[in-house]
Amino acid sequence: MSYANEKMPHQVADTVPGEEDRLDKEVAAGVRGYLIALGLSVLLTAISFSLPSTTLVWAPAIPIALVVFAIAQMGVHLVFFLHITSGPDNTNNVLALAFGVLIVLLIMVGTLWIMANLNANMAPAAELMNLQMQH
Repeated sequence: MSYANEKMPHQVADTVPGEEDRLDKEVAAGVRGYLIALGLSVLLTAISFSLPSTTLVWAPAIPIALVVFAIAQMGVHLVFFLHITSGPDNTNNVLALAFGVLIVLLIMVGTLWIMANLNANMAPAAELMNLQMQH
């Protein structure tokens, strides 16, 4: 029971998706949350697989739509399965997640930067052929 519930027992505590099982001690509440998450995950996956083969979305916008569905899928997994919420007791989890995202973004940007500049740093093919013939 949280501090808010002890101080004001007549008010219902606000919950975020995925935290119902912490307030309700019943197993059914936790299972219900997981089943909702499973349904959302299956729905988002099915939409992502079927989207490119339909004409519902303008063809050049399909990659953007797939990115949106991927972000929604990550949100479902973070909230319902990993129980990472913005509650006061989850501050460390949110900070760890933010740090992980930062590291992944740094690796992605660094990789793209190296790949973009790799061509400029390579010797032309004719020079490589001359070097091979000289040896």
